[in-house]
Amino acid sequence: MKLETEAGIQRIVEILKKDQAPDGSWQYPFETGLATDAFMIILLRTLEINDEKLIQELAERILAKQEENGAWKLFHDEGDGNLTATLQSYYSLLFSGYYSKDDKRLEAAKQFILANGGIEKSHMFTKVMLALTGRYKWPTFFPLPVEVILLPQSFLINFFDISVVGRVNLAPILILADKKFSLRTKWSPNISDLFTSREDDFFNWERKPEWRSLFTAIEEGVKGLIGLPWQIHSLAINKAKKYMLDRIEPDGTLYSYFSATFLMIFSLLSLGYQKNDPIIIKAVNGLIKMKFRIDGYTHMQYTTAGVWNTSLICFALQKAGVSPLEPVCEQANRYLLDRQQHKYGDWVVHNPGGVPGGWGFSNINTMNPDIDDTTSSLRAMSQLVFTNSQISDQWQKGMKWLISMQNDDGGWPSFEKNINKNLWKLIPIEGAKYLVTDPSTTDLTGRTLEFLGNYTHMTKKNPVIKRGINWLLKNQEKDGSWYGRWGICYLYGTWAAVTGIIASGVSPYHDSIQKAVTWLQNIQNADGGWGESCKSDIMNYYVPLGTSTLSQTAWALDALIAAAIQPTPAIQAGVKFLLEGFERHDWTFSYPTGQGMAGGFYVNYHSYNYVFPLLALANYKRKFLE
Repeated sequence: MKLETEAGIQRIVEILKKDQAPDGSWQYPFETGLATDAFMIILLRTLEINDEKLIQELAERILAKQEENGAWKLFHDEGDGNLTATLQSYYSLLFSGYYSKDDKRLEAAKQFILANGGIEKSHMFTKVMLALTGRYKWPTFFPLPVEVILLPQSFLINFFDISVVGRVNLAPILILADKKFSLRTKWSPNISDLFTSREDDFFNWERKPEWRSLFTAIEEGVKGLIGLPWQIHSLAINKAKKYMLDRIEPDGTLYSYFSATFLMIFSLLSLGYQKNDPIIIKAVNGLIKMKFRIDGYTHMQYTTAGVWNTSLICFALQKAGVSPLEPVCEQANRYLLDRQQHKYGDWVVHNPGGVPGGWGFSNINTMNPDIDDTTSSLRAMSQLVFTNSQISDQWQKGMKWLISMQNDDGGWPSFEKNINKNLWKLIPIEGAKYLVTDPSTTDLTGRTLEFLGNYTHMTKKNPVIKRGINWLLKNQEKDGSWYGRWGICYLYGTWAAVTGIIASGVSPYHDSIQKAVTWLQNIQNADGGWGESCKSDIMNYYVPLGTSTLSQTAWALDALIAAAIQPTPAIQAGVKFLLEGFERHDWTFSYPTGQGMAGGFYVNYHSYNYVFPLLALANYKRKFLE
């Protein structure tokens, strides 16, 4: 097994070395579904930017992903198809001008949409897009008035109690919903034949009594604002506008997110900006720069993943035996050092004592650091911290920011501290818990503990470590697993929790660890690997995929290796699967194992099939073969 393992490690190392970009980064695509491709076609046509080559390329990718029954899916095993994805694809293909309703492929899509409830059953954010393009009526009642942005931080709830992911999308929506803005062009297709009834509340909500407390709180807060109603309203609109403009990245996008930028462009149009305004043109060009060619088709990335890919790969290469002084790692760390953030972003609102020093996710983000990218970047340069003065200085800044971001409950969030107010969870928006809160999560907490335990001098006696361990132990599922927020799903969370707890000094024989080990062994597939369906995050319990994937196998295997004293049959079988798994390039190779929002947003990280198997194999070799 030793020779095979070493050969497998070297194979991945060579692939990664070959794929490194000239600037030291790895720009593997951040591949999501078809929504960004569809919305880009709609945006270009609405703005009358007739980039025919790009529009045709995006349409070609959308059609290439269509199922035989006419539907589109978010992931391979998603039943017959996804209504919202099918509606987005259908609408955008008509919008492109290159396809008509009598096309057999579009006719099949139409029948699927009607059979599954029509436009009325689509996701709220798709209805927002349809309203913007004049094909859906804005609701008379929007749950959040634009004035909510003026509520002071001293109030029961306020705009900055919503997570940054939610705020950056909601700010333009507040303007658009207030203006009831819509814009049709000669390209706008009529899809009124996709309604099955007109009895729709826009939000697909069931009006629950407890929501009254949220609406009452907002109403009372707005009434308490000083000034005449029209003055307050005007001030709110201007503040929402300023919120967006102040957070535009150097490339013109809003926080480097496709959805936020798309919505910002329409909100600026609603405020009187012209289609050719420099801000709008730069935003569009920023989005276009994020396109990526995948398997012969052009895809619009939701964002770029340069820092995330680079930090993970640089660290994994070093674990595999590559010296941090080799050019491949030296260039990668230089890239990372250049992207440490020095601005006070929104995170400072709830962490006023913190000092900048974190890292963000994308290639161009300058003001939205997150915990995951910070720990990952610090890991990548951990071997150089005591020999390089520049790295040592930036390392200390990153460490201080990371520690300052620990939540009061002991866990770590993704972006901002203590953003988990129960009132906001009542907002009637699909996927609200993913958009409006930023609570402690298993994956962030586990990986932070793994970093602190393995690459700093902190021990489990340290209050920071102790509180993190306690949070994880309290949040373990009854079956021994943990839920992971940003990956699929229970395998992801369990890997992060087990490796984090053990790195913090807790014995592998601890009951929680052994319970997790038993769970992992019980769900191992006959081929030696592991595989979990995207349905898990929808159902809120583990759903097997029925086959194995490389990244999920690597997570499970790495957790078992961390908890083992010697190789077990489960570990040996897992290693064998990883070594042989690169030979099969079926649908499992591109199955999304990252998530953004349950039931709506999944990610195929093209780096994951390399970095996590490399990490697991390197840890296996180091622990059992040397």
